[in-house]
Amino acid sequence: MLKPLQQTWDLETFFSGGSSSTAFLAFLEGMRTEITQLEAQLDGLKSLPTPVDTTALLPILDLLQSIAKKLRESDSFVACLAAENQADKAAIGLADRVKTSYATYASVMTRFDQYLAEISEVDWERLLSSPELKEIVYPLTERRALAAEKLPPEQEALINDLAIDGYHGWGEAYNTTVSKFRIKFEENGDIQELSAGQAANKMHHPDRAVRQQLFGLWEKQWGEHADYCADALNHLAGFRLKLYERRGWEGIHKEPLSINRMSKETLDAMWGVIDKSKDVFVEYLQRKAKLLGVERLSWYDVEAPVGQGSKHFTYDEGAQLIVDQFRRFSPKLADFSAQAFDKGWIEAEDRPGKRPGGFCTSFPIAEQTRIFMTYAGTASNVSTLAHELGHGYHQHVMNDLPALAQDYAMNVAETASTFAELIVSDAAMKSAVNAEERLTLLEDKIQRSVAFYMNIHARFLFETKFYEERSKGLVSVERLNELMVEAQKQGYRDSLAEYHPHFWASKLHFYITEVPFYNFPYTFGYMFSAGIYAEAVRQGAAFEDKYVALLRDTGRMTVEKLAEKHLGVDLRQADFWQNAMDLSVQDVREFLKLTE
Repeated sequence: MLKPLQQTWDLETFFSGGSSSTAFLAFLEGMRTEITQLEAQLDGLKSLPTPVDTTALLPILDLLQSIAKKLRESDSFVACLAAENQADKAAIGLADRVKTSYATYASVMTRFDQYLAEISEVDWERLLSSPELKEIVYPLTERRALAAEKLPPEQEALINDLAIDGYHGWGEAYNTTVSKFRIKFEENGDIQELSAGQAANKMHHPDRAVRQQLFGLWEKQWGEHADYCADALNHLAGFRLKLYERRGWEGIHKEPLSINRMSKETLDAMWGVIDKSKDVFVEYLQRKAKLLGVERLSWYDVEAPVGQGSKHFTYDEGAQLIVDQFRRFSPKLADFSAQAFDKGWIEAEDRPGKRPGGFCTSFPIAEQTRIFMTYAGTASNVSTLAHELGHGYHQHVMNDLPALAQDYAMNVAETASTFAELIVSDAAMKSAVNAEERLTLLEDKIQRSVAFYMNIHARFLFETKFYEERSKGLVSVERLNELMVEAQKQGYRDSLAEYHPHFWASKLHFYITEVPFYNFPYTFGYMFSAGIYAEAVRQGAAFEDKYVALLRDTGRMTVEKLAEKHLGVDLRQADFWQNAMDLSVQDVREFLKLTE
């Protein structure tokens, strides 16, 4: 890798000029023309004779997949622009244009899906046997089945159009609220003005007094923004609930389960194992409280470092650690990651004005990815970087597949990213130079287990209860705070002294419009990746190609079939989840032993 590494990304490769790019405007216009052409081709299907054959279908499939790639390319570009500079109003305007194109495309695709649904079973089976459709049999079958559960195409098209300024508009309103978020924080005599992303990073400060002060300011500031956040959250949920009612969909988990291609039996089996395994994590939290010199942990203590073994990693050191440890498992993954560092695919600079959090987004036409985060040198930052590189590698190994076969769900996306985290965290622990450093790294790993098993479970519980109450009317800020604390107490087995009432306001994931219940897929990915990692350790270098094969199948089957085909396990049963949980419990047992 080149050193020193660039900490800002290169977006000029795609469209020169940022949010003022004339090339990007031309790209958007060309995409809109293609959508119009697709509409015309679908109109032509009405007069086609039966039986249906691939001669008529293939040109339509080629065009709609071309548009799908262009939409992802343009959406990724504007998302990167808006994330690197929340004050870029032109980027927000471009994002609105992309969303409009998405809505038009979704409406056209609704007509296409209805066309698929109207093909007779005999013709359908014959079509699917065509070699030209081999790679996209599953997504086509999935779309055909879902069309039967939706409203007539004209109504679905109207919903998509209205969603731009309604449903998606509320998500954008939340983003505007976050962009105005500032905390004035004094440290070492200097007063700093922190964005939401910078403040979230500082919440891991080793000094409890700093964490406590910052958390008080954090809660106060989100409290001042809470009315705006509550408006957005209530209207997002209201839109979804009314849509589900019109479609005749029962249960608020139907859509997120369908999007994630998993069954309720699998979800229940996963949460069931987690719920009955929490005692050992409560024991860990109690031990950590003792080590930090408090009776019980507060919310801002859960992710605090333990001991003096916390190491600061420069960006270059973090990058080298990641690439070196990836190489032990997979030269292909290491080579991909080295390329991402060397070619400016990562925006990591710690500066004001950036949005909080981290993400990886793909540019399928350019066959590149871009990673966004704010890097401050903690072990957690290194893990986040490995996590996002895992996402990028997942897309990388699928670049040659048809667009429809690249459309994998969030839960399996989180599998690849968490798997990458495991490689780095386990390797770092094994190479620790002393017991103190090993303890620090082990504790950082356990923190992620607590996040997936307790924090995210609390989010799932909150959102489930919130939707139940929202179905009866608007939910007030005060009630949202109560629901959040109740869920956190349940998620953490009431083991904390202080909770985070405004977490529902501060967490972006509740406001993402593309995927409702943006929580349980993370836990699925964490545990599923643990099972994959155990298999990788057992098989060694022989597993690399098998892992790639698994990733390439993520857009072509349900998660249950994916696990059965590549791991030989049934995700609807508790056994797999318990085996994954046992690995996390082993970490806690070792931590408790080391801190006796």
